[in-house]
Amino acid sequence: MLRPYQKISRRKTRVINVGSVLVGGNNPISVQTMTNTLTTDVDSTSKQINRAVSAGVDLVRVSVPDKESTEALKEITKHSKVPIIADIHFHYKRAIEAANNGASCLRINPGNIGSKERVKEVIKAAKDNNCSIRVGVNAGSLDRKILEKYSEPNPEALVESARENIKILEDNDFYNFKISVKSSDIFMAIKAYELLANECDYPLHLGITEAGGKRTGSIKSSIGMGNLLLNGIGDTIRVSLSDEPEEEVKVGFEILKSLGVRNRGVKIVSCPSCARQQFQVIDLVKKIRKISRRYNTSTNCINYWLCG
Repeated sequence: MLRPYQKISRRKTRVINVGSVLVGGNNPISVQTMTNTLTTDVDSTSKQINRAVSAGVDLVRVSVPDKESTEALKEITKHSKVPIIADIHFHYKRAIEAANNGASCLRINPGNIGSKERVKEVIKAAKDNNCSIRVGVNAGSLDRKILEKYSEPNPEALVESARENIKILEDNDFYNFKISVKSSDIFMAIKAYELLANECDYPLHLGITEAGGKRTGSIKSSIGMGNLLLNGIGDTIRVSLSDEPEEEVKVGFEILKSLGVRNRGVKIVSCPSCARQQFQVIDLVKKIRKISRRYNTSTNCINYWLCG
């Protein structure tokens, strides 16, 4: 329970649905991850999704670079316990196939899909299948026109790209979408999200892209997303690690838990240990952490206070 001076006032956004998960408004900040198996390997991908589910994940993104992958998506979504987001890059047909094959959300940049007619086809497929969209703007893949205008990626360039893509969806009477403006640069990402938060009321998906390995990526993500979450910005998050998807989920929940936003699993409050210790604090914490893994998906938070 947060004390009055600790209360985070969340930015007011409209609510969208990603399958059974509601994003935005007063709904819980959802934790996402992404599979790294070949999507065409249905068994391996499904097992990876199940491990993420065991860690408590709310949403899972799956890459669908070809038709074989969107075909596999039909079987994957059928057995998944959480909504599946299809990751689309440039081919509009993959987006249509993914929507028809069970995806609950399409991660796209409408501006990269092609002609207005192709965008309309994708939006129609999304509407027909009650499929939401994430406008995924990334500093590493900005439109050439925007790069020429700003010379290099910066917060203003990210927001302009987001603004253009938002207009495309709104012009086609589609509003069931969320937005991200990711960068591997913490300062750029924070500023871009702050600017965008002041421009619209759509839900925002937070992430520091290409954050690195488990330790480095966890620290960068905690600083970047933690800064935004403290200021009430963010409705769904993904910690991008060069690690297994379930590790991303665990770190994501630790970030939310540390802010008192979502309390679940085990919270251990322990001293770093010193010469005054009366027992082996570090060893005991390791044992408790090992035993407590079974509680990671609990909706209640179990507290341990340890001091040597």
